[in-house]
Amino acid sequence: MKFIQNYIGGKLMKPSDDQYLNDYNPATGKVYGRIPDSDEHDVRAAVLAAEAAFPAWSQMPIEERSAILMRVSTLIEANLDRLAEAESIDNGKPVWLAKAVDIPRAAKNFHFYATAIQHFATEAHAMTNQAINYTLREPIGVVGCISPWNLPLYLFSWKIAPALAAGNCVVAKPSEVTPMTAFLLSEICIEAGLPAGVLNIVHGLGPKVGEAIVKHPKVKAISFTGGTKTGAHIASIAAPEFKKMSLELGGKNPNVIFADCDYEEMLKTTVRSSFANQGQICLCGSRVFVERSIYERFKKDFVAKVQKLTVGDPMAEETKVGAVVSQSHQEKILSYIALAKEEGGTILTGGHAVQLEGRCKDGYFVAPTVIEGLSHDCRTNQEEIFGPVVTIMPFDTEEEVLGYANSVRYGLSSTVWTTNINKATRMAQKLDAGIVWVNCWLLRDLRTPFGGVKDSGMGREGGFDALRFFTEPKNVCIKIKQD
Repeated sequence: MKFIQNYIGGKLMKPSDDQYLNDYNPATGKVYGRIPDSDEHDVRAAVLAAEAAFPAWSQMPIEERSAILMRVSTLIEANLDRLAEAESIDNGKPVWLAKAVDIPRAAKNFHFYATAIQHFATEAHAMTNQAINYTLREPIGVVGCISPWNLPLYLFSWKIAPALAAGNCVVAKPSEVTPMTAFLLSEICIEAGLPAGVLNIVHGLGPKVGEAIVKHPKVKAISFTGGTKTGAHIASIAAPEFKKMSLELGGKNPNVIFADCDYEEMLKTTVRSSFANQGQICLCGSRVFVERSIYERFKKDFVAKVQKLTVGDPMAEETKVGAVVSQSHQEKILSYIALAKEEGGTILTGGHAVQLEGRCKDGYFVAPTVIEGLSHDCRTNQEEIFGPVVTIMPFDTEEEVLGYANSVRYGLSSTVWTTNINKATRMAQKLDAGIVWVNCWLLRDLRTPFGGVKDSGMGREGGFDALRFFTEPKNVCIKIKQD
């Protein structure tokens, strides 16, 4: 049984009331660890530690801060196998996926911001013969970072790294569903020599720990990734206190496939964009729209490829689809599949839980599911399922498919497949999305802004946008005395 501890003031410690929650391995359905059931007392201790550390950390030369963050990045790389296995056990994703994507990206996040802060420039504005204006970018102070369960260390580090690089001190809460790699990051930070109190990690439930972080008057900014409903609740607390907020929320992303696409590349990528990480990525293309002239061909080929995806033990190399994150989430996914049938949908493949043998016989597995025959405005096509479920439907014109694509409350990402540059440009301009991928998916340059429109959130992460979020601009105007 693994016991996770909070990381407060540079030390690993038990929760203040010594209460714990169960940590489940979703591939086996069994408890394998215990995590702190922390509360506002632990959050207060973390904020006090962060406040105490802030003066020295914020005034530390940028080169020194950068060097410490680079050591964190290097240690994540050195612990690749250990972290990947922990991520797989905690989340249910195939271990090869965690090793290829999640853990390397976490290391890159620290590396990127360790170097980016050294090139973070500000503006100057000369008023001819009158004055010179220049802008200072100063760290905010104590900030809160709250991350989700689907890409645990990947997204945890995506928030923490820029906040620390900019000179802030952080009180962070990882998901209570997948806390293990955040705990291992605590150990890495200690080894890397991160000063005490600069990063504090408090484990526990959202209504207890997350809310305490958001409400604390000394926490001046909140960066949150998770569900739209939770994001709205956070905004209701933080907005009246005039706290800065970055909210990366839900998605119901369209994948628009035109007949003039590179068909084989599209087909291969669409399988991945539909079912990577068991469909538990906010960027997955869960609504697939296909130009009518190739629809039947696509349906046949797509279903055939999906049926070849191996659902199995996340530790096995041949597994392509692992366990979904929890029993309750499995039940949610299956309820949407039942809803799709009620709404007139036809299950082309999947549509059921998968019962494995051996150690995973009690795990939470769902077969990759493809559904057709639904209207674009039914609940199945409007609500976020966040699992290995996609719908497909034909379209005839650009105008028609834009109407389908933009009909949802979300606007995080979209994908367009066409070899016609004019069509691609038109679609990119008219899609309601913060990200448009053309002839690719999840191709990420860390310098670019990341975030959504409509109910997919507010603000942007990534690149210098994250450093701007975690700093406050101050204009300095110096009058030039004329002789």
